[in-house]
Amino acid sequence: MSKKILIVDDEKAIVDILNHNLKREGYETIQAYDGEEAVAKVKEEKPDLILLDVMLPKMDGFTVCKTIRQTSNIPIIMVTAKEDVVDKVIGLELGADDYITKPFSVREVMARVKANLRKWDEIETSLKNSDGDQQLLSFGPLTLDTYKYEAKVSGKSVELTLREFELLKFLATQQGQVFSREELLEKVWGYEYFGDVRTVDVTIRRIREKIEENPSVPEFLATKRGIGYYFNAN
Repeated sequence: MSKKILIVDDEKAIVDILNHNLKREGYETIQAYDGEEAVAKVKEEKPDLILLDVMLPKMDGFTVCKTIRQTSNIPIIMVTAKEDVVDKVIGLELGADDYITKPFSVREVMARVKANLRKWDEIETSLKNSDGDQQLLSFGPLTLDTYKYEAKVSGKSVELTLREFELLKFLATQQGQVFSREELLEKVWGYEYFGDVRTVDVTIRRIREKIEENPSVPEFLATKRGIGYYFNAN
């Protein structure tokens, strides 16, 4: 069964371009031209991935993302016409998995779509193949349940997005090994480096805010200056 992609943009020309190229790749597509329609389409159509513009009538993309994240973890790729870093950060903080800046390369969009769907399929397969037993990783006060995709600090649940959990789990299972931002994009996000590593930086910062006692002096997610990040279990 082909994957269903929801394209959300108020510019018909952009919707048409994405629609044409996604269908050519074998995807089923549906469209929404404002934020309220997007939220309704998610409930009605249950898409496998959303390409979500930021600047929308009736309800902006940030609000749409936040609303969807209350009930669903499906991959969301934010599409923004702004180069402003703040927009990108806000999208990631609200639970978006990825972002693309207009004007975009169709090739890059297709690569991001494929990578996010592939990663989601891997997660679902992992959950289905699990025998249901707890698979715990414990590091002092931090505990990761890799079956339930749950994190706890000192016994208290921590709300992580799927992408945040995936990144934390990956680094935790590779204790002490330093990974560059480009390597983490490939290993965790599932695509080769396209030129903007802020996605990794923002996600690391968000995880630190949730699991570290003092995010500015992290105990678990450490930085190797000039190289990248690693998990410190000591």
